[in-house]
Amino acid sequence: MSTSAASTPSSRPSKKYTQPTTPAGKAADYLDQRTGIGVAVKEFARKVFPDHWSFMLGEIALFSFVVLLITGVFLALFFQPSMALVRWEGDLPQLHGQLMSVAFASTLDISFEVRGGLLMRQIHHWAALIFMASIVVHMMRVFFTGAFRKPRELNWLVGATLMILGLAAGFSGYSLPDDVLSGNGLRITDGVVKSIPIIGSYMSYFVFGGEFPGEHIVARLFTVHILLVPGLILALIGLHLFLMVLHKHTQFPGGGRTDKNVVGYPALPVYVAKMGGNFFYIFGVLALMGATMSINSVWNYGPFDPSPVSAGAQPDWYMLFLEGALRLMPGQTEIVLPGDFTLSLNVLIPAVVIPGLLFTFLLAYPFLEAKVTGDHREHHVLDRPRNVPVRTALGVAFLTAFIILALAGSNDLIATHFSLSINAITWAFRVLLFLGPWFAFWVTKRLCLGLQRKDRELVLHGHESGRIVRFASGEYIEVHTPLEEQERWLRVNYEAHRPLELAPAADARGVKRKGYAREKVWHNISRFFYEDRVEPVTPAELAAAHAHGEHDAISSGQDEHAALPAGATRTEQER
Repeated sequence: MSTSAASTPSSRPSKKYTQPTTPAGKAADYLDQRTGIGVAVKEFARKVFPDHWSFMLGEIALFSFVVLLITGVFLALFFQPSMALVRWEGDLPQLHGQLMSVAFASTLDISFEVRGGLLMRQIHHWAALIFMASIVVHMMRVFFTGAFRKPRELNWLVGATLMILGLAAGFSGYSLPDDVLSGNGLRITDGVVKSIPIIGSYMSYFVFGGEFPGEHIVARLFTVHILLVPGLILALIGLHLFLMVLHKHTQFPGGGRTDKNVVGYPALPVYVAKMGGNFFYIFGVLALMGATMSINSVWNYGPFDPSPVSAGAQPDWYMLFLEGALRLMPGQTEIVLPGDFTLSLNVLIPAVVIPGLLFTFLLAYPFLEAKVTGDHREHHVLDRPRNVPVRTALGVAFLTAFIILALAGSNDLIATHFSLSINAITWAFRVLLFLGPWFAFWVTKRLCLGLQRKDRELVLHGHESGRIVRFASGEYIEVHTPLEEQERWLRVNYEAHRPLELAPAADARGVKRKGYAREKVWHNISRFFYEDRVEPVTPAELAAAHAHGEHDAISSGQDEHAALPAGATRTEQER
């Protein structure tokens, strides 16, 4: 005869614990028992990420930075950041016995004496270029699809700051070899710093440790390049990834995708496997580029000497817009104030004011758009760029201005290669800098509105089949193929924002409202964004188009086209 006892915590049967047998399993079990990390790993493994090729752009930037760290550690072991003068006794005939800085001499030694040094230098430089390019393209994807909207405004700020730090890392590393090209770049930097009113000359003395070039700038840039900027970038990358996981990844619109779910694959094993493969692809491509494509051959320029400045001296592509702005600015804007105080607007405006305004606009745009839409909801489904015409047009105009300035930074090369007048080229770029972005904005906005109208036509009438049917009455129609549900959903599932409503200037008592002027300004800005819009097709319009062949027959109540099959409409000639 069996007896039952009350169940107590001590008497309840516990799950049988199975000891791991493999070395990896034992190590993981040891770590989990002491940190509880298994819970976090399990949670992350179940995290779902949407699948789209454009989401890999951020990974290209991340893995390029990993390659930069690996090659940078190697180069830091051999580079000597000193501006002391030595005579180089290397094997390169054109530089043998020349007087140069220790920094330039160590760069030559890395390139010609250290085994694999030149390969590492070139991989490092190509990785820096790809790093900046992938950041810019990634931010373009985020901007055009509206991935910066709530709750991701802070992550947009982090990404924009990473881009600025990338510029700082690139410039500081580019200036380390102390060759003619990097020295000219530092000389331009000295002029830009000195153009800042009141504090410019003091800042130049602080940065260079005296009058340009001084004896400390390479050592200071070395510290900035290998310690300060990489540390900040690593911290912000960690914050960027944390916020991405916290907010969950955005996804492109489609059937079954809402702001409350994520349609995709789990992090383990699918997404992690893709990330691993992507890393080796990127590493392999960068290694191939470094092995086969020469870049920054400093021995062709020689050690820095302030006297020779030749044509064709351009910085890396991501700094070309600053170079172009300086070349386009007329020199007549330098003003000498009373007291022999020189205000160098020809340097201050293109190199300080304009970049400052552009980066401020970039950082503030998410908050500006939220203000002019009055939309403070969370968004996890991306926009199609055509459905937000003004935002898309602003992005294209911004890129157009960047490209024009970058080309202007190479005006001397354009002149020599195409046998053109450099003055004519400079004036052409000055005109394009004002007309090009405006024209790009207008064309892009009209294209987006046209694509929206095309989507509306497709939803209402379907795809043209090319099949013409004649009725017994003599009427001709073209039979259209109706859209599939997924395709139709993609074209109607968006919100056409309207301009902010403006309340009357006076209240019910006839007293002018406080803050009316400010509200009117925001109303006008909102009109600029959303006055021209195409509304998505409503269910009533869709039903009318399928039932009557004309979506504008909703209120007529006529049934004269009831014989038409679903999705069939009359030709434009018959209308």
